[in-house]
Amino acid sequence: MTPSSSLALLRRDLGLSLARGGGPVLAAGFFLTLMAMVPLSLGPEAQTLSKIAPGLTWLCLALASLLSLERLFERDYEDGVFDLLRTGPLALEWVAFLKCLAQWLGTGLILSLMTPVVMILLGAPVGVAGWALVAALIGSFSFALIGGAGASLTLGSRKGGVLIALLVLPFYVPPVIFGAGLMQAFVTGAPVSQALSLLCAYGLFALALGPIAMGAALRSALN
Repeated sequence: MTPSSSLALLRRDLGLSLARGGGPVLAAGFFLTLMAMVPLSLGPEAQTLSKIAPGLTWLCLALASLLSLERLFERDYEDGVFDLLRTGPLALEWVAFLKCLAQWLGTGLILSLMTPVVMILLGAPVGVAGWALVAALIGSFSFALIGGAGASLTLGSRKGGVLIALLVLPFYVPPVIFGAGLMQAFVTGAPVSQALSLLCAYGLFALALGPIAMGAALRSALN
């Protein structure tokens, strides 16, 4: 594994992530559209919106993270790029991780930066912004890794987007619960350490097992 090869692959996939299917613009627009629909449906009462702001924001973050997953591996699989990459110096597990990292840098990072702003606009206290950003960064990176595992398992299948959603949404539930719980704990004055520890533990779980699952799925699809 050479740093130059890894950096070249990361730069290539980051460029593709920014251009793929609208890239971060589509995900950010979807995120904001979902958030805007809630005040329209529930009414503008500040007390009601402030209560649901943490959970709603995290749910929308998870759904917006799904948009760019279908083409995460599919394009390179169809073009035969993976056949070349598996003969190179980088292990497929590392290749898959770099692709997820590029996808997160191109889309997940932007959604994470938007999360505290949207949460505050919905009525959450301004002081929650720091914790909201930290939690969103951890959660969105977990979404990218778990989503990448789902995307690799559906390579070559028709209607891959629907299958990815069915596979990964159950695994998106824990970080949504932990992230929203962290925000609620901060707002109510309760200790945030437990929710933060659980969110970090889930992130480490995704980091440890995600690349292994993706590598195995890619080898299976290429054989």
